[in-house]
Amino acid sequence: MATAPTNFNAEEADNFEDIEKQFAVKAVQHMSTYWSILERMKGSSLRLTKIDDEIYDHLKHDFPDFDPAATINEDEMKSKAGKERWRNFMMAYEKKVADYNFGTMMRTDPKWEYGRDETIFVPRMQFYAIEIARNRNGLNDWVYEQAQKEKAEEAKSSA
Repeated sequence: MATAPTNFNAEEADNFEDIEKQFAVKAVQHMSTYWSILERMKGSSLRLTKIDDEIYDHLKHDFPDFDPAATINEDEMKSKAGKERWRNFMMAYEKKVADYNFGTMMRTDPKWEYGRDETIFVPRMQFYAIEIARNRNGLNDWVYEQAQKEKAEEAKSSA
């Protein structure tokens, strides 16, 4: 991967609309793909990375009060202290997880589908850590169960 020139200043860089659109498309594709996987497989039996166990244990160690069933407080997560805490967590995966810092859409609450008011933008590593915890605790299994129920109802109505 190419590195930024030493004289590059992100604060003064131009925002290129086409790049932003491509970035948004990739984030939405990731979101859609993850939701499709949850509809086809219980989250509790899903592995998101090869090192889910390590990520989950690290999350529990660094964030002992984290409740995967609770609604994410975006302001707290993105506060100066929250950003620093998460940055320290994520940097452990810089060389272990591809695209660890790529922007990704995440639901603020495991009880809801993705929606305008229920979705936040986070680095991929935050998504992995939180969704692995949600999956380990069976909090995403309802997505699969709902999809199977809808599939059965469709089959029944088309018969």
